Amino acid sequence: MTARVIVADDQAVVREGIVMLLGLLPGIEVVGAAKDGEEAVALVAEFAPDVVLMDLRMPRCDGVEATRRIRADHPETQVVVLTTYADDDSLFAALRAGARGYLTKDARGEEIVRAVEDVLAGEAGLAPAVQRRLLERVTAPPAAPPPAELPDGLTAREAEVLTLVAEGLSNKEIAGRLHIGAATVKTHINNLFAKTGVRDRAQAVRYAYQRGLIAPPGTTIT
Repeated sequence: MTARVIVADDQAVVREGIVMLLGLLPGIEVVGAAKDGEEAVALVAEFAPDVVLMDLRMPRCDGVEATRRIRADHPETQVVVLTTYADDDSLFAALRAGARGYLTKDARGEEIVRAVEDVLAGEAGLAPAVQRRLLERVTAPPAAPPPAELPDGLTAREAEVLTLVAEGLSNKEIAGRLHIGAATVKTHINNLFAKTGVRDRAQAVRYAYQRGLIAPPGTTIT
């Protein structure tokens, strides 16, 4: 059986490279290529592919929203995420939207073929690192609940990064603790700096204490 596949990626060079790679793989026929989520949704409606290889960070309509729309309107089409990002926020958002597979762009050709075959067989097509992350998430002890309302529009993830900054962890150490990329950590830090108005890590630590996100040594947050 040949799987009919659509590729969605906003970067032309990457998109064309993936299409070229898929053309060399057995059992896969590329029937369309989309530059964003809106175009991916339209191509699915036109060609009814078996699988969409979906990037996540795209303009107009991102991969998570496109996945949600495709799975709602065309449940016979499976979605395998193929992205640079393997952080928790991206992973779980995509799976909740209906993606059945999740690969990073360093995946080899045989891994892509296996993921496509797996989702068409009704199984999950997940990279080994993603499987480990899911297992860790399921077996991890429950985290302490965040404050009911976070200040200055901070997200739960930004608040989590802020508390680790206050503990004195480097970006690399935070990335290891949260199982996300160092670039993602840097993005979270830049965002929380902008939202809180702090200029450096020392100010960020003081802000975390003042807002009650962490307790000074020898005390507890009530």
